[in-house]
Amino acid sequence: MAKSTKSKSSAKPDLKAFFEYIQDISQEKGLSRDEVLEVVRSSLITAYQKKYGQLANIEVILDREKPEISVILRRTVSETVVDPGQQVSLEEARKENPSIQMDEVLEIKEYPFEFSRIGATNVRQVLLQRLKELERELIYNEFKEKEGDLINGYFLRWRDRDIIYVDLGRAEGILPRREQIPNEKFRPGDRVKAIIKTVELRREKSREPGPFITLSRSSGDFVKKLFEMEIPEIYDGIVEIMDIARHAGYRTKILVRSLRYDVDPVGACVGIKGVRIQSIVRELGNERIDIVHYSENPDELIANALSPARLTEVRVEPRTMEALVVVPDDSYSLAIGTNGQNVKLAAQLTAYKLLVKSQTQFSQEMSSPEARRQLEEIFKPQEPTGDDDDEEFTRLAEIPGLTSRIISILEEAGISTVEELIEMEPEELEKIPGIGKSTAKQILRILADTVEFEEI
Repeated sequence: MAKSTKSKSSAKPDLKAFFEYIQDISQEKGLSRDEVLEVVRSSLITAYQKKYGQLANIEVILDREKPEISVILRRTVSETVVDPGQQVSLEEARKENPSIQMDEVLEIKEYPFEFSRIGATNVRQVLLQRLKELERELIYNEFKEKEGDLINGYFLRWRDRDIIYVDLGRAEGILPRREQIPNEKFRPGDRVKAIIKTVELRREKSREPGPFITLSRSSGDFVKKLFEMEIPEIYDGIVEIMDIARHAGYRTKILVRSLRYDVDPVGACVGIKGVRIQSIVRELGNERIDIVHYSENPDELIANALSPARLTEVRVEPRTMEALVVVPDDSYSLAIGTNGQNVKLAAQLTAYKLLVKSQTQFSQEMSSPEARRQLEEIFKPQEPTGDDDDEEFTRLAEIPGLTSRIISILEEAGISTVEELIEMEPEELEKIPGIGKSTAKQILRILADTVEFEEI
């Protein structure tokens, strides 16, 4: 196959400096040298395709050792030219190579540095555009993997006093008004801690280039990540966060449970004199945080969720997920909370619709036969079961000293009354999962100190 090469070179460009520039831009953009060279290659191909057509047979040579940067265009000599990008007439081919014959391939080598001014401008534009696209894709992939993670940045600027722009290093994050904690104030250079909520490469109807990294400080997930960072037991999986209900800037309730019988989940989160939780409270702008101990017993769960209010009575209807809560008159405002925050967050946390009444309200309503009938229809009291209705049993919760954790373990083992507990041998008690020898001795000591045994 005969070949002819035409070299269009008048002066040798400083190719060594060009390859050094490629190395510098690779480090600046955080890209590999091969990735940048591939962008250069594709940019040159695009520029030459504009000149010779999309189907043109183009090869780009990027040789750092020689050094050389060239573009080779190959076209077959044909009697009839259908595609000028791939074919050339014998007459035109012989202008480049007088000895070329029909069906042979004509090679034309050009040096892009000596490309026409317009052509060189196109190469530069395509190169810069491709580099920006590649950089955006790399940043998108980097932050997409971090969705849901906690991140630190620095306040940059406000936009329309509504959106905060945050410097994240290689990219900027946006903190919309809905994702901010109310009444927060930032100044240039202030540290901003948030979670990465969403990462989008591009947005419809947006003229701004991506990626778009949306941050959040108002979500429950942000509070959860702060607890995972500050509380070792949560980070290690010993204490589990079951759910979070939050009114950003005002109050948060966190439902927790311990996966180890010897760890108090509430105490682990609060710390001695509240030292552990204080750093989280400061990060949230002194937002109030309630740590709620999880319980499978709905009555106990609702009572814990409405803390610090004291409860007189709880009537639960599992079928409709409703609960009537009666509190002492002096605890009514605590149960409701400012603007109803306490009861609203407790309802979110427990998934029950809570109807809270003071003792006086409840007594007045129950004095009406019609109101009493309606309440009794909604909240039917559970009828006691058993063959002997006259037989009385003592609930485990009535024994002072038995913690809710121990009671839960015993109830899971099928022991729900003090009478059943008394009948157990120490060895049987020790075999219950979560009890052990030391806890068994503690239970027996409590029984010995609080229960009076009658000889029959």
